[in-house]
Amino acid sequence: MITGLEDKVVLVTGGAGYIGSHTTLSLIDGGHSVTVIDNLITGNKKLIPSGAEHYECDMADKKLVEKILKKNKFDIVMHFAGLTRVDESVKHPKKYQLHNFEKSKSFFNCCFENNIRKIIFSSTAGVYGNSKSEYVKETDDLKPINPYAKSKYEIEKYLIESSKNEKAKFIILRYFNVAGADKNKRSGLISESSTNLIKVVCEAATNKRDKIIINGSDYKTKDGTAVRDFIHVSDIADIHAVAANSLFKNAESDFYNCGYGKGYSVKEVISEMENIINDKLKVEIGPRREKDISISIANCEKFKKKFNWKPKFNNLNYILRTALEWEKIN
Repeated sequence: MITGLEDKVVLVTGGAGYIGSHTTLSLIDGGHSVTVIDNLITGNKKLIPSGAEHYECDMADKKLVEKILKKNKFDIVMHFAGLTRVDESVKHPKKYQLHNFEKSKSFFNCCFENNIRKIIFSSTAGVYGNSKSEYVKETDDLKPINPYAKSKYEIEKYLIESSKNEKAKFIILRYFNVAGADKNKRSGLISESSTNLIKVVCEAATNKRDKIIINGSDYKTKDGTAVRDFIHVSDIADIHAVAANSLFKNAESDFYNCGYGKGYSVKEVISEMENIINDKLKVEIGPRREKDISISIANCEKFKKKFNWKPKFNNLNYILRTALEWEKIN
């Protein structure tokens, strides 16, 4: 449950998506006034809580966006809307430049023109690329290696420039690997062709797919498979509340890593799910995905120390169990 924004009017873009819907749920649970903008191209209407007002709207539809902004007088925007698949971005880079950068830029310009100057932006650890650090810090070089990450990086640069011009104050949140589902089964990841590892493993565990294909087993990691830092989606929702509150307390614009600081390999995730279901999953080794990152673990001390924040769900077993329970009913 998100608290501390009781008298604020919040706009959530992409609120019918995975992370956006969980954050919206948490806001509604806290009694907050929330409006969702989502064109439902990748989002799912059933994930939008009944207490939120929804506009089916494209971010680039300036006329409709301005009408929504003028009507509601929002205090802050949490921006989740965008495309998220790395593999698709490699095949269709212009599509990601349009949807994630150009449309977001158009939307933010509308916000600034309507005196909405507080922004929480959903970015990605992918902006670091293949970092040389075992634990990636916010001060590490930004070298995105795929079009999805590059599109997020471009928006980061745009927001930084906007803050210099005093148009906006922002918090940029660089997610590592968001996973899990609402413990009350009200939201979770819905995708017909997801490449999200946790979802793929859950689909195999519920017999929705006959096997798991591991994309590469020759990485320079402990077991040859890629390593990721998984953070529960409900902790991500809480991080957004903390970040938003900081902007209303005159915090400076900044960017933060969002993870737990612990990495799990693909094989370790599969093994943990096998322990949960007490059964073996069929696994095959496939080729690496183009422009995939071998290891990605967050150094998340900056956010923890700045806001005295502690995660509630830092447990791979719990992440997998909540994701599995959601998968069973969808």
